[in-house]
Amino acid sequence: MIKHNYNVIGVMSGTSLDGVDLAHINFEINDGKWSYQIFECDTISYSNEMISKLKNGIHFNSSDLSELNIEYTNLLGNIISEFIVKNNISNLDAVCSHGHTILHQPQNGFTLQIGNLPEIAKITNQKVVCNFRVQDVLLGGQGAPLVPIGDKILFSEFDYCLNLGGFSNISFEENNERIAFDISPVNTVLNFYANTFGLEYDDKGKISKSGNISTELFDELNTLEFYQKPYPKSLGFEFVKEIILPLLENYPISVKDKMRTFTEHIAFQIGEILQTKTGKLLISGGGVYNDFLIDRIKNHLPKTEIIIPDEKTIQYKEALIFALLGVLKLRNEINVLSSVTGAKQNHSSGEVF
Repeated sequence: MIKHNYNVIGVMSGTSLDGVDLAHINFEINDGKWSYQIFECDTISYSNEMISKLKNGIHFNSSDLSELNIEYTNLLGNIISEFIVKNNISNLDAVCSHGHTILHQPQNGFTLQIGNLPEIAKITNQKVVCNFRVQDVLLGGQGAPLVPIGDKILFSEFDYCLNLGGFSNISFEENNERIAFDISPVNTVLNFYANTFGLEYDDKGKISKSGNISTELFDELNTLEFYQKPYPKSLGFEFVKEIILPLLENYPISVKDKMRTFTEHIAFQIGEILQTKTGKLLISGGGVYNDFLIDRIKNHLPKTEIIIPDEKTIQYKEALIFALLGVLKLRNEINVLSSVTGAKQNHSSGEVF
């Protein structure tokens, strides 16, 4: 008998490296319509040592990567266990965990999210649903973005759902199917430059706002090959490290000017995607707190109604949706859309330990 209520924890670690997001969620399904309630939630920051390893994992050999995977699985398992104990959570149906993306090369048929080893179930003493991207890549898909099915199921009242995290990505309905893709880097670049001032991030976009746009850099960014490609398409940290940062570093301008120019680039690319569209745009993710970036997006989308949700949904939307992906996997229902990833077919992805 299929359940109608699910008591789960969603776990997400994004490319912006601000920590592990955990959200205790109850899902209910009635007459085919899903609803949710977010209870306790928290973000657990990484140590400086772990941030360094996660940043540099892209360059590790297979032996060091394997060691990092074990270390990270142990860390993640302990973080989840402490969250359960601290909040006195019981009778869980599952912990639904994304892990942390180290390598994402769908063009080479490969993606790696560490922290998804079977041992995580033993450490947490819970049923764990994880490793959602691998199957899609094997089916010829991008393995990303995976959030759009959650947008479709939980946020259908909005015309477009935009997430501003390490990267920006968007999802919407087109010709009766869900379309979604990555737009550009966001916090992976802005945080990199904020770090040079000894800051974790650019608070409210104040540093970016104080800079000037380099028209030449702005134009060169917008002509990069990725932006001309049709969707489905997705981005990994490789794109930032191999293309974006070398390009920015090639310009002898101040860090403030680089951040100002890149902020305009982010907003411009979002505007390019939605320039002919009107309706309601839901924005979530850490970039929502960058007031200057939001102002620039509004400037590029004068006909769009921009909606920023409640605090828990802003911060924990991805954890919420990966929790839903896990629940759908438990029900053996579709949780990845081929219209979004480019895979051969819709499918129910993830591993259950």
